Amino acid sequence: MTMSDDDIIVPRKSGSGSRSRATFSGTEARGPVIDQNGQEIRPETLEQGFREFRFEFGKDGQFAGNPFGNLTREQRIARIEAIAKLLDVAFVLPGTNIRYGIDGLIGLIPVVGDIITTAISLWLVREARALGAPWYITARMLGNVAVDGVVGIVPFAGDAFDVMFRANMRNVRLLRRWLDKQPRV
Repeated sequence: MTMSDDDIIVPRKSGSGSRSRATFSGTEARGPVIDQNGQEIRPETLEQGFREFRFEFGKDGQFAGNPFGNLTREQRIARIEAIAKLLDVAFVLPGTNIRYGIDGLIGLIPVVGDIITTAISLWLVREARALGAPWYITARMLGNVAVDGVVGIVPFAGDAFDVMFRANMRNVRLLRRWLDKQPRV
């Protein structure tokens, strides 16, 4: 049995004992805030609790935890390696030693999945270029991404190729070898 809004009644404050429809206005309509134990929470403690939940902004209005903000060279390299591992070797096929990543999983979505993973791979190449990788390194990286993207379009066989070819890990190895040859500043 459900109640309509007209059936909801509240005692009057006048003490007459009769019941009428409740009418509220302004702040009294809110009433006290009750916690899960049925205890009333004072408004001062609520305001203090909400002050703890705030965003810290860094210099120039950038969010301090922004993964795309100003990072050191080592942080960029670590981020590239982490994304490449996630894309290519994050998981192990149970009962085998075959490693795969989300590149192989997202690639199962026809066309759109391959476009998404190719875009992420191209972003990794862009990051390598931002780190100062020369044109011949980025050209080889782009070649790996192109092979991965073109063959990956073929349903199922392309996804198996994605799992075995691991273009992003190849690109990270290329970048790492080049970086290791560079003098430390």
